Amino acid sequence: MTGPLRAAAGWLADRPAFPTSVRAVFGYYGHSGVFDLESLRLKSTVDDRTEAMVEDVFTMIESALAEEFGVESVTFEYDTKLILPAQLTLGHLYREARIRSDDDPVADSTWAGRVANRVESDRYRNPEDPGQWAGTPADAAALVDRAEYLTRVVIEALLDGDMRDAVNDEEYDDFEVSITIEPDKYETVARVAQETLEAHLTETLAALPDEVEEIYDWAVDLSEAHQDRDPRFRELYEHARQGDADAAQAIREEYRDATFDVDTDVFTDAERELPYLKTQYARVGVIYDAMIEMYRRTGLPVNEAFKRSIVLAIIGAQIWLDDVDDYGVDLEDGQLTPVTAEYVLADSDREAARRVREITERYLDLARENATDSESPLTGIATEYIYHSGDPHVLPGA
Repeated sequence: MTGPLRAAAGWLADRPAFPTSVRAVFGYYGHSGVFDLESLRLKSTVDDRTEAMVEDVFTMIESALAEEFGVESVTFEYDTKLILPAQLTLGHLYREARIRSDDDPVADSTWAGRVANRVESDRYRNPEDPGQWAGTPADAAALVDRAEYLTRVVIEALLDGDMRDAVNDEEYDDFEVSITIEPDKYETVARVAQETLEAHLTETLAALPDEVEEIYDWAVDLSEAHQDRDPRFRELYEHARQGDADAAQAIREEYRDATFDVDTDVFTDAERELPYLKTQYARVGVIYDAMIEMYRRTGLPVNEAFKRSIVLAIIGAQIWLDDVDDYGVDLEDGQLTPVTAEYVLADSDREAARRVREITERYLDLARENATDSESPLTGIATEYIYHSGDPHVLPGA
């Protein structure tokens, strides 16, 4: 039975007058009974250091762009929300390191000064020492150093993948530079940025254990195979919108309720029955499954429940935030998503809107439960933040 404090917290979480971040904290406490002040304080440290890691990645791109355009210097920016799971994983490992130590191994770690300021940051780049990755780090300080190194690699990999998708889709709006260029030159900016990261990432992954590069390549291949099916899904969507019952049935079988037969152990048997799991796992989830495995395969203590919480939260966020917000654009563009699919499968707009909310809540509820099981309050709060950030009222019939 939920006590009065948790009931009050749940009530406060539903009050739109509060900032979303505050509602998320109240919501997680209301659902789980967990309130970890130390984890909340840790968030600012994680944000500061991962921001510095992103800036470090962009510095490489800026050098390449300056050479490409023949200028002395250029500032580069790229709008992405993809690094949240890396931030949550780093926070989870920081918390674990603090539990294992009487001191604070986070306070003076590799990235404490917003740049990699200790020689330990380079020792993982030595391909002649494969033993450096053997087993779990010996102490809390070593755990933090390795976690920060992997997070820097993972952030670069996530940005590379996101930029590759943008280049493939010829979408350049998120690429920004400080120099004045013609609009058609943003294709060059995007191409140079992505190729710079790809080349550097290839070199970096070669210095890691073979299984790290293998899991990364596996995830990229599965993601690209899903992208290759996009013309088929678009065709089904177009026919279903015109009233073709066979096309609607195919959407159910191939897109909504497709059997989850991917070779991964990330989900429980019950979770494998979630609507849209196979297609949305291939669309966004697999990248974060592989991301967590990169940590695990370099000896870092990240358990299965944490990995499930991340992957489920990301799929929920993709539906609840991106697909809901982009419903009008996707409708016009003929793009099949879980949201547009429900509007051709349901009997009415109101029923479709209800289903979208229900499906999202199932993903985020499971993500929150797994976050609690893995003792990761930050991840649990993040799932609440995702939910309270959504605006389902933009959907017809909501």
